[in-house]
Amino acid sequence: MMTEEKYNFVKFYERSFREHWDQEAVTDYGTDKTLTYGELAITIAKLHILFEECGIKKNDKIAVMGKNNTNWVAVYLATVTYGAIIVPILQDFRANDAIHIINHSESKLLFISDINWEGIELDQIPHVLATISLNDWHPITLKLNPKKINYDAINDLFKKKYPDGYWAKDVHYDERSNEEIASINYTSGTTGFSKGVITPLNALAGNVRYGLESGIACSGSRFVTFLPLAHAYGCAFDFLSCLAAGGHTWLIGRTPSPKILLKAFAEIKPTVILSVPLILEKIYKKMIVPQIQKPPVSWVLKVPFLDEMVCSRIREQLVQAFGGEFSQMIIGGAPLNPEVEAFLHRIKFPVSVGYGMTECAPLICYTPITEGPRMYSCGRPLEGIMEVKILNPNSEGIGEVVVRGENTMLGYYKNPEATKDSFTKDGWLRTGDLGMLDEDGFLYIKGRCKTMLLGPSGQNIYPEEIEAKINNMPYVLESLVLQQEDNRLVALICPDYNEVDASGLTKEQIAEIIEDSRKQVNSELAAYEQIALVKLYPHEFEKTPKKSIKRFLYTSMV
Repeated sequence: MMTEEKYNFVKFYERSFREHWDQEAVTDYGTDKTLTYGELAITIAKLHILFEECGIKKNDKIAVMGKNNTNWVAVYLATVTYGAIIVPILQDFRANDAIHIINHSESKLLFISDINWEGIELDQIPHVLATISLNDWHPITLKLNPKKINYDAINDLFKKKYPDGYWAKDVHYDERSNEEIASINYTSGTTGFSKGVITPLNALAGNVRYGLESGIACSGSRFVTFLPLAHAYGCAFDFLSCLAAGGHTWLIGRTPSPKILLKAFAEIKPTVILSVPLILEKIYKKMIVPQIQKPPVSWVLKVPFLDEMVCSRIREQLVQAFGGEFSQMIIGGAPLNPEVEAFLHRIKFPVSVGYGMTECAPLICYTPITEGPRMYSCGRPLEGIMEVKILNPNSEGIGEVVVRGENTMLGYYKNPEATKDSFTKDGWLRTGDLGMLDEDGFLYIKGRCKTMLLGPSGQNIYPEEIEAKINNMPYVLESLVLQQEDNRLVALICPDYNEVDASGLTKEQIAEIIEDSRKQVNSELAAYEQIALVKLYPHEFEKTPKKSIKRFLYTSMV
C-alpha cells in the first residue's frame, strides 16, 4: 500500500490544480470549449456543493454515463475528491444493461448524456435521487426540491461560500486514504453477467504514479482521448495521468474512425498516443499495405540497404499521419497482430505494447520505448508496483498468468463467489490469460484460458494466433476460429466489403480468394491447427468496449 503523501491519489489533483491553475486542462474536440485547471477546479467545487445539497455522504455511489467530454471528467474528479464512489458506465451499453448497473451499484446520483437517458425511465432506477444531464448540467429528473439543485441555486451557494472568488489557494480536498474505494467498474454490458470491479484509490494511484515516473505523462503533454474514459485503459492514462502531470487532453466523443482520428492527430500533434490494436491495424492496412504490395516497393524491400531507404520513407509517412511529434504509441487492451508488429519494428516506428486488465486499473506490464523492442512481448511487470508469475506451466513454460501488487482490485461488488474464484489461496489474482515469462522477465501472452482449444492428440491450440494470420490475408476484415463437435477448426470470416466493392468482386470471386487464403494460412500451421472450413460472415462481429470480439456469441454457429 502506497502510504506516502506524494502517492496519495486525491493529493495528485490537489497539487496539480494549484500548480497548473492557468494552464489548459481539457478540451471537447471539435468545439470551442476548453477548461483551464482553474476552471475545472471551480466546476468541481460547484459539484461538491451539488452533492451536499443532494445529501450525498462518503462512500455513496455516483454513476456517470455518456461520451467523453469535459463534464464527464469533472464528475469523475468531483466524486473521488468528495469521498464518494464513482460508477462509470460505458456509453455503448444498452439501456437495460445500464439500469442493471445503476441498481446493482445502488447509485444515488446519475449524470447521463441526453441520448443515453432516452431508453431509461425513472421508476426503473429507484435508488437514484436525481438525474443530471452531462450535456449542460440541467436536472432531468428529481426526487429532491428542484429549487435547491438547479444551476442558479448552486451558483448562488458557490458565491456565498467563496465571496472573494475561488483560487488556487482554495483547492483543498479532505484526506482520503488510498485504502478507500475509488470506483466500481463493470466489466461487461451483459445483464446478469457483469461484474463490478471494486477499485481502491491505491490501484489508481499505482497507475498514475507509473504514468508520471515513466514519463508517459508530464507537464505540457498533449493527449488525444478517443478511448472511452469509462474503460480503465483510457481513464488511467489519457485522463488521470495526464491531468496529474499538468498535461492537456482533447476529448473525442464521436466514434473514433481512422478518418476522424487522423484529422485530430494532425491538428493537435499529441506527444504520446494510446490506442487499441484495432485502430492501428486498420490504419496499417489502409495506408501501408497498399504501398508495400506494389511491385517496385515489394522488390526493393527484399534488397539489403535499399530496403532501409523505403522503410525510412514509410516510417516518416506514418509518423506524420499521427501528428509528427509523439514520442511513442502505446498499444493495450488486446494483442497486436504479430505481422503488423514485426513490420512496425522493421521500419523503427516508435510503438510499445502494454498489458493489463480492468481488475488492475489496468496496467500490469509495460516496457518503455527507450529500452528497445522485445518482439511480441507485452513488457515486464511494473517495477515496485506489480508482480507476475506463471501458474502450473507446461513443458513450454506456458500457464495461467497470475499477478499481485499495488494495482490489484479489492474484489467484485456483491459477488463473494466470483471474488474467491479470482484469487489463488495465497492471494494472486487470476488473469484468465495464458502466457510465459522469458529469462529477462518479459511476459508473452498466448491467449485466453477459456478460448484455448485442444487438438486431436491433446495439443494446445491458440485461436488468436491463427486469427492473426487470417486477418492479414487479402479482403479479410476480421475472423474467428472456432471448433466443431468433431474437433475440426472452422474460421468465421467477415470480408472487408469496402475493399471487395472497390475491386468489383462478385460473391463467388471473394469466396474463391478467401478459400485460397485458407490454404495459404494452413501451409504456415501445424497439422493439428489446420482450418478445415471457412464460413463468410455478413458484418463485423460484436465487440467489447476494448474492441475484443465477444466470442461466446458465435460458438453455436459452427
